[in-house]
Amino acid sequence: MAIITQPDLLPEGSVAVTIGMFDGVHRGHVWLIDCLKRFAAERHLTPAVVTFREHPRNVLCGEGSMKLIMPLDRRLDLLAATGIGHIILMNFTPSLSKLDSGGFMSLLNRSYGTAAVLMGYNHKFGHNRNESFADYVSRGKALGVDVERAAEYSGEYAPVSSSIIRQLIESGDVAAAAGKLGGFFSLRGTVVHGFARGRHIGFPTANIATTDASALVPADGVYAVEVVLHDGSTRGGMANIGIRPTFDDGTAKSVEIHIFDFDADIYGKVLTVNFVARLRDEIAMKSVDELKSRLAMDLEAAKSVLSRIVFPE
Repeated sequence: MAIITQPDLLPEGSVAVTIGMFDGVHRGHVWLIDCLKRFAAERHLTPAVVTFREHPRNVLCGEGSMKLIMPLDRRLDLLAATGIGHIILMNFTPSLSKLDSGGFMSLLNRSYGTAAVLMGYNHKFGHNRNESFADYVSRGKALGVDVERAAEYSGEYAPVSSSIIRQLIESGDVAAAAGKLGGFFSLRGTVVHGFARGRHIGFPTANIATTDASALVPADGVYAVEVVLHDGSTRGGMANIGIRPTFDDGTAKSVEIHIFDFDADIYGKVLTVNFVARLRDEIAMKSVDELKSRLAMDLEAAKSVLSRIVFPE
């Protein structure tokens, strides 16, 4: 498998592609790539995924306009894990956005060795989104590019789409999102100094800062999580997302992780937090003692959830 970042590196007429952002590399995406492999094999072509570094909306409307399920490096790792032949990684630019479907297929045909295109069931590309599937077929035929459409994913977790998964995460239903993703939604960030409130009440937390303005963050609340430390080891924990209303620290949202049975200095280290289940809303307590009591209950609830984890298969 190779990641193709420049034109004219693939032999003419050598690949069959499917096109998309593939944010999340969810079960529907994996289904489509499996269909592509069969589609390509029937034509004695190499299967390749065409994707973009930047989400089109973030290019055209500003960074952060579209929140993303995962960063580029994670997306590429999961695409590679599907066993796809090549990943064609393109920059989405304003000039590219002006191409219609025929113009984009022509670019793929001339510069990226594309002989065939397998479209996702509901996918469209090119600036004219009113085109029918027959229009895509006609434009492809004029270029000598075979265009077909994949069957719709109809597995246990259907319907599946990146937009549905984003909505689930934004509402806090990370467990349902994990089923559709085929793995837990995760956030990655650097441990930074916070108010040290948790340490003073017996629940030290690692405050996670993400530098990506497009990173999706779950709804405010308390979650059972798995934490992958900087050394690759994994520990259970619980996360609080919100504004710490009990302490009235302002309106800035934070992501704080209490790692079970752990007290090492990890400031400046990068953690990955896998969100397993939402435990409750973030609520203001009447006193610090009430907060401590509730956190003790949350800890037991999180440990119970984590002890019953069934990883999505």
